[in-house]
Amino acid sequence: MPNKPQMAEDIYILGIESSCDDTAAAVLCNGKILSNIVATQKVHQQYGGVVPELASRAHQQNIVPVIHQAIAKANIGKKDISAIAFTRGPGLMGSLLVGTSFAKSLSMGLGIPLIEVNHMQAHILAHFIEEDNFKKPEFPFLAMTISGGHTQIVKVNDYFTMEVIGETMDDAVGEAFDKSAKILGLPYPGGPLIDKYAKEGDPKAFKFPKPKVGGLDFSFSGFKTAVLYFVEKQTKEDPDFIEKNLKDICASIQYTIVEILMDKLKKAVKETGIKQVAIGGGVSANSGIRNALYDAEKRYKWQCFIPKFEYTTDNAAMIAIAGHYKYIKQEFSDFSTTAQARYKI
Repeated sequence: MPNKPQMAEDIYILGIESSCDDTAAAVLCNGKILSNIVATQKVHQQYGGVVPELASRAHQQNIVPVIHQAIAKANIGKKDISAIAFTRGPGLMGSLLVGTSFAKSLSMGLGIPLIEVNHMQAHILAHFIEEDNFKKPEFPFLAMTISGGHTQIVKVNDYFTMEVIGETMDDAVGEAFDKSAKILGLPYPGGPLIDKYAKEGDPKAFKFPKPKVGGLDFSFSGFKTAVLYFVEKQTKEDPDFIEKNLKDICASIQYTIVEILMDKLKKAVKETGIKQVAIGGGVSANSGIRNALYDAEKRYKWQCFIPKFEYTTDNAAMIAIAGHYKYIKQEFSDFSTTAQARYKI
């Protein structure tokens, strides 16, 4: 590992994200975004989900042009970069290896520090990217991280002092959306399509059960099964049931999922006494969840923090801001660091 640098007046962090199927790179200067580039992979749509082997191959194709574009758009040279932050985990091992290997090589080649970042911490720290007209939460606050692979409630005491106080026991909320969409015959990724159709449907047209799980933990496997049995029963009676009722079904599914999330969040606020609530992760782009938080802000006097859409799905700006705060603390990694598919907060 290179020697610890002297703290420069301007801190330029190159962030690299490759945990799943998006190859992303971003450059931040003192916490403000200069560039945020994402290359999405369309190849997975025909398979109805992410194929790990194809994802890692696409990362190998995309990583050089994406990083080159991020540096060029930031209008800096490689010599200006203070450190390289990369996603160490959690995620798909093959995808993580591409980003980890590239970050280590570039760090070694440029002689600048390497900073490993926990992907889930980064989703939370995305709230601290310097943005006009966006307020930042104050410590301590509660963060609900919701994505295709994770569902967690985290008590955030400091930038890197976080405690998971509730998490899914089986499937993540993003998977519940996508699998429900698949049952309805919608293409992958189906979560955004459920959100789209839900806006024009009746959320109380059909009733789905809410899993009974103790504490602040979640479970979505039973919910997916309930949607499957419901659709099978109805289509047996009427083969055109989905087509006739698609908007109402989507609205009812979304309403129930949002209720499950909000019930746990309300319980977490009550138990901790913390009324500052932030959300992050790809599913936080969902309009139903956002509207439920806006409503809670008024009804329960919460302070809610909702990131810009580009910081909800996997992106490198959140990796770079986590790297920024680690750089300030002079917390660097050495070249023996390895990718971790499972990497707890």
